[in-house]
Amino acid sequence: MSAPQPCRVTGLSHTFARGGRETRVLDAVDLELEPGRSTALVGRSGSGKSTLLNLIGGLEPLQEGEIELFGESLGTLDDRARTLLRRHRVGFVHQAFNLIPTLSVGDNVALPLALAGVPARERRERVAAELDAVGLGGRAVDHPDTLSGGEQQRVGIARALVHRPPLLLADEPTGNLDAESGRRVLALLSELVERQDTAMLLVTHSLEV
Repeated sequence: MSAPQPCRVTGLSHTFARGGRETRVLDAVDLELEPGRSTALVGRSGSGKSTLLNLIGGLEPLQEGEIELFGESLGTLDDRARTLLRRHRVGFVHQAFNLIPTLSVGDNVALPLALAGVPARERRERVAAELDAVGLGGRAVDHPDTLSGGEQQRVGIARALVHRPPLLLADEPTGNLDAESGRRVLALLSELVERQDTAMLLVTHSLEV
């Protein structure tokens, strides 16, 4: 029997109520993500891209339609089950990096492993390997404010992939970077997704991306 798809979205719709008006930002969306493949969703700001990522990641409740992650329907899972599914099988890369400034680079990357209960020795080994993979092998003891924007985003990528998730959700990952840093981050994401056989959904407003 073949393994279930990392992500299958069927008939997904979502509406926001604002100032007495309803705005439908997603309308009957169908989507499938495959291992080792990158999918880009392009749209203007406010068109529902981040909402789609939050729904797939189980961060917002479903209104209409169905989302299956690895054969499990999110609509049938309670909060704890969704949290555990995210923690073990989903990685997030954010536009704003979302690094914790009081933690070192290494400790930021180790967070998903610590939450998952991975032993300290294995955490250190996996963090070192992931930082090497993103070209920051010598920066584990540094703090985020000593890094450039591109370096901080690479730390964010290492953190998102350190627990080897089969699904990666990237929300405007180059939005706060200059053009050259953005190209490097995209190339790195593509390389790591292919190497780890991860399914990636990247949302962006940029046709170049």
